[in-house]
Amino acid sequence: MAGRVPTPLASGMDVAGEGCKREAPWKKMSKEELEHQYSPSRWVVRRGPEEALKTYLQMGNHATQRARASRRSLLDVPYGDGEGEKLDIYFPKEASEALPFLVFFHGGYWQSGSKDTSAFMVSPLTEEGVAVVIVAYDLAPKGALDRMVDQVTQSITFVQTRYPGNQGIYLCGHSAGAHLAAMMLLADWTKRGVTPNLKGFFLVSGIYDLEPLMHTSENARLLTTLEDAQRNSPQWRLETAPMPPKDPACHILVIVGQHDSPEFHRQSREFYQVPPGPRFWLELESQAALLPSSLFHPNGLHVSVICPLSAQ
Repeated sequence: MAGRVPTPLASGMDVAGEGCKREAPWKKMSKEELEHQYSPSRWVVRRGPEEALKTYLQMGNHATQRARASRRSLLDVPYGDGEGEKLDIYFPKEASEALPFLVFFHGGYWQSGSKDTSAFMVSPLTEEGVAVVIVAYDLAPKGALDRMVDQVTQSITFVQTRYPGNQGIYLCGHSAGAHLAAMMLLADWTKRGVTPNLKGFFLVSGIYDLEPLMHTSENARLLTTLEDAQRNSPQWRLETAPMPPKDPACHILVIVGQHDSPEFHRQSREFYQVPPGPRFWLELESQAALLPSSLFHPNGLHVSVICPLSAQ
């Protein structure tokens, strides 16, 4: 098995250290070291940064082409009025409205990536009876962080409204997408007129405190101010105003790659301590991201079945 079984956290102090109560280590780093820590492609084992990105895009293209050729789908469905507000829905063979839905938000540092190269998990999850939704959102510099968070909120509202009989909506994001998914822990659904049936969060190699990025080259396009960073940092906001999921059965799985940088490990480890409600930790021992597929069944949490995001 390429990964450890997710383990629950009994209390925030079960993880060594006191998280954000201490001075963040990144504040003592040089600009060069900070740049290195927040450049994920530099940490790919056995591949250089350019080769790693090329391979990732090729895998995404292949997985998406296969999903579109083999699964019933609705493509480029508008969830809002904006040009970039589209999503793709992939269904199991025996589709009905009463399905669990996984909603996925791609990574790319909020400036790259596409739903059209992000259907890694479609084949294995639809085989398990899970519908998969891949969401597009406006990228920087066209889209500011506030706008992206609003679009993600709207996409979830759309799924709940269109499929009100769903057996649960599970949010999954990678890197920047994990940040956007985590921001949904803070969403005010009363403003949307609907409360989504959120049952779980799968947060893969995410960034939950955006302040360090202000001091890297990534901010050249993001143009994030300190106020922007704090307003859009789920780590900071949940520490100051905890908001538990409305459903006590909603679980949060925080996932990090074994070879992710120490800063990515720190961000995931500290966020793991913050959200109220049941939390689980998983460190991947390979570069293939994993999901506990039986989490999508409504009769309880079982973490013994691990399902790869991309079929091998």
